[in-house]
Amino acid sequence: MPALTFPAFPEDIPTHPLLIIDYELLKSGDTVEIGRLWEAATKLGFWYLKNHGADQLVDDMFALGAETMALPMNEKMKFEQGDDGMSFGYKAAGANAVDATGELDTVEFLNVAKDDALAWPQEARRPYPRTANARMESTITPFVRKSLEVNNLILEIFNEKLGLPAGTLLQQHKTEEFSGSEARIIKNSPTSSTTKQAIGSHTDFGSLSFLHNRLGGLQVLVPGAESWQYVKPIPRHAVCNVGDALAIFSGGILRSNLHRVVPPPGAQAGLERWSLVYFTRPGNSVILRALVDQSPIVAEAVSRTPDKDFDTGATSLDWFSRRIKNQRIKNRKGPETWKASRGTEQVEA
Repeated sequence: MPALTFPAFPEDIPTHPLLIIDYELLKSGDTVEIGRLWEAATKLGFWYLKNHGADQLVDDMFALGAETMALPMNEKMKFEQGDDGMSFGYKAAGANAVDATGELDTVEFLNVAKDDALAWPQEARRPYPRTANARMESTITPFVRKSLEVNNLILEIFNEKLGLPAGTLLQQHKTEEFSGSEARIIKNSPTSSTTKQAIGSHTDFGSLSFLHNRLGGLQVLVPGAESWQYVKPIPRHAVCNVGDALAIFSGGILRSNLHRVVPPPGAQAGLERWSLVYFTRPGNSVILRALVDQSPIVAEAVSRTPDKDFDTGATSLDWFSRRIKNQRIKNRKGPETWKASRGTEQVEA
């Protein structure tokens, strides 16, 4: 099981401060806290979230991750996600590119579909390793349900701030519709390098990410900055961020920002790095376009940026599958494959 105590994050490394948002205050409808969340989501698209109530579930998910990654490689590879644009399942280190040169990633992870977690004991999308099956009811499904609670509240807040009819964003993310929403447990093995990218620069594919880190390594590229800055991990604080879909739905009001993962710095260097994230993504059939016909606020935002195209013409499934498929190293033909895996980096919000 991943260790629960770690060396401190180094004090002499520049970090980018994120606003700390209190989930309990959001739940109570605190207007000041909602305003601070909105500020974070529209300026950088990243924030810390405290008092989210998921701490024990996060610990249990990390234990599941350790059990799964300890399985023999030939057993894990029976559940490999493949090269056709599906994310669910196991991904071995080195299966994805991290940049246009084709440099390989260094992380292995397990993705469990929201659809499978909620359908258990029925199989909705695909089978999983025995370690995941053993903990589906006790660990994975409760974590997915808690993550949905957190992210759906944030969607409701954004819905009101964007002037959309009540329930519009939740309708784009219907729990009962198949989607790319998933829980992911990530392991980056120890390395002597502190600069090699574990996960390449990207925007997130979906709408909201609910991330739990225990070591440094996450970096953001702040708008207007020329260098990457670390996001300091704070115990029991999630890091949340906006993804492509919300940036598009909002006509660029909500920001899907570039980020990447490198090995931990300072005294944390050389340690095994674990992270856990739940990705909320729209239903597979949802068309990714700015909701200009449902909100004058969104319509105005789009009218102010005529050089940007927020009508992708793609369904959420198409968008998601394209990005996954073109990151896979087996699908690489050249730098153009990496470019084809990009999201709102090309429709910069």
